Amino acid sequence: MSDEINWDRIRNLAQRVLERNEPLELSDDARALLLKSAREVAISDQDAEDALRGVPSATTLLREIRQRIRDGSNRLSKAENRVEELQEKGDFNGALHVIRDVLAVEVVPLYREHAEILLDELTGLANVFATGRLNPNLHDRQQLAVLAQRIQRGHALELTDDLRDLLRQTAPTAAISEAETEEALKSPEGAEALMGMILSRFRDAQSRFLRSMYRMTSLRDAGDLEGARQQMRDVLAVEIVPQYRRMAEEQIRGIDSPFPGS
Repeated sequence: MSDEINWDRIRNLAQRVLERNEPLELSDDARALLLKSAREVAISDQDAEDALRGVPSATTLLREIRQRIRDGSNRLSKAENRVEELQEKGDFNGALHVIRDVLAVEVVPLYREHAEILLDELTGLANVFATGRLNPNLHDRQQLAVLAQRIQRGHALELTDDLRDLLRQTAPTAAISEAETEEALKSPEGAEALMGMILSRFRDAQSRFLRSMYRMTSLRDAGDLEGARQQMRDVLAVEIVPQYRRMAEEQIRGIDSPFPGS
């Protein structure tokens, strides 16, 4: 479903009609757009068709469609931020409650789909947190972060074959060599240190990149393209995590690429 939905046209129509006070013209194209968008925000075809019998009721329909899109987006965004805060504290029950609250009131199928995916993911991570057992369907670093939280809560790290495999798979993404990895995997203490190194390198890399992105964007918007490039060059001078090196290189290429139509 998420691949099929694009609300740009209905947002543009709402902006023209509801904010600029342009008249709503019920052309065949406008009717089709309103009917399709109404369906996407869980308004029945019958209710939408009834509303399309006149301009005032069609305008009310447009307002309701826009409101459902806005409310659902804001609700989900706030929930995701709150879930992240609770996850960092190890409060998975609280995080699950937040998403269940969203699902209790959300009607827009797209937002429900996102919330249900997050609920499934959180349920899996909560089980990892409770048991220490890995789940092959969950993101690698998320599971490492959960295991690190278990250690902080006083649980011993069990160096299972699954965990060894996960660390061997994840260590190269943090620029940790095979030799370093195999040495660390000789003991639970070494594995714990390896896990911490992987997580800290990604945290540092993300923080560094986001700070530089903010400065790069400000400089680029001010017309200082060389200064903008230098922000990413500074990242590349110290960054070792391959993913963030690639991202910095892509940003430099983006600055050097001509704008569309230029």
